[in-house]
This record gives sequence, structure tokens and C-alpha cells, in this order.
Amino acid sequence: MELLDKLNWRYAAKAMNGEKVSEDKIERILEAARLSPTSSGLQPFEIFVIKNQDIKEKIKPVAWNQSVITDCSHLLVFAAWDTYTEDRINYMFDLTNEIRGFKNEGWEVYRQMLLGMYPQKDAEENFNHAAKQAYIAFANAITAAAYEGVDATPLEGFDANAVDEILGLREKGLRSAVLLPIGYRAEDKDWLVNLVKVRKPMTDLVTVIE
Repeated sequence: MELLDKLNWRYAAKAMNGEKVSEDKIERILEAARLSPTSSGLQPFEIFVIKNQDIKEKIKPVAWNQSVITDCSHLLVFAAWDTYTEDRINYMFDLTNEIRGFKNEGWEVYRQMLLGMYPQKDAEENFNHAAKQAYIAFANAITAAAYEGVDATPLEGFDANAVDEILGLREKGLRSAVLLPIGYRAEDKDWLVNLVKVRKPMTDLVTVIE
């Protein structure tokens, strides 16, 4: 029940107080994101942890001037691969073989299947697929933050092209997918803090098929 209690406690904080989150908590939040499942285990994204206040100030105007961008402790930017390439796919398969210490025939057949599929697809289609994988890690980071007693505010309201330019993401073969300010709620400034959490009842959300 502890995790559910934490998820009931969390909400998308609309104001943060600037208090710094300890690095050990940030590391555990990032580790939860790193351990997230992704399609074919490719982890087609990177996470940028912005501590630099000047960079936060540059991002704020292209993120609807939301105060949590600059008042958070750490701003996490989830950036997905702009496309799938042979080198990117091979890197993850080679890393798996290196860590496990052996090659598996079925695994190598699967590698060839992916190499024959993804690099030939349209780059925009590949980016959209990669961004979905980034969202899985993004969700786990939110849950991990709640478990740590830390606020996290999911943000899709931003100019992705502008954020890409500020962080030089396109040169790295990446595109920003979603932002996650991490910090502590400013209860005296946040209109949402005392409102009851509203979610669909389970009967409207879940259908059990026997």
C-alpha cells in the first residue's frame, strides 16, 4: 500500500519553491527511468538533467512561461532518437552480448530482423516510436519521484524545436519529447495543492474479460 499512498499524494505541482532535491534521490529517480522496459530493449532516448539556471531561464519562455521550469531543482528533458539507425541498433545488441558474455543465435536473428525493418522506415515514424519508449521511462521517473517524496510535473506544453536548439539536440540525433521538472511544491502559491485528486472510477476504466 505504501506505493499507492505515494501515488495518491502526488499531483502535477503548478508551483515549486526552489528547494534542491538531494543528489541521491535524483540518482534513484534516474535509475528507475533507466530500468524501464522498452521495445526490443533498445532504450531509444537520452535524459538530460538540467541544473544550470541560465539554461532553465532560456527554456521557460518556450514552455509557456511555466514557473516550475525555473523554480524546480532539476529539469529532466527526455529526448528520443530522431530515427533508428544500424549503428544504434547494433550498439544495444553488442552491449547485451558483452554484458551477458555470450552470443545467442535467436538473439542474432532478431538483430537482423530489426536491422532489416527500422532503418528503412520514415524518420518521423521512427521518432514517434522512440518517443513512446521515452514516455515509459518518463512515467517510471514520475512514480519514483513520488516514492521519494519529491514532486514531478509532467510537461508537454513547450516548443520542442526551440528546446532542441537550446540544448543542441538535433546535432546529437535527438529530439525533445517531454519535460519533467523535479522539486518541491510551493504550497502557498499552488492553486492545485489542496484540491481532491480526480480519476475515473475503476468501473469506467477497467474491463475484465473472463
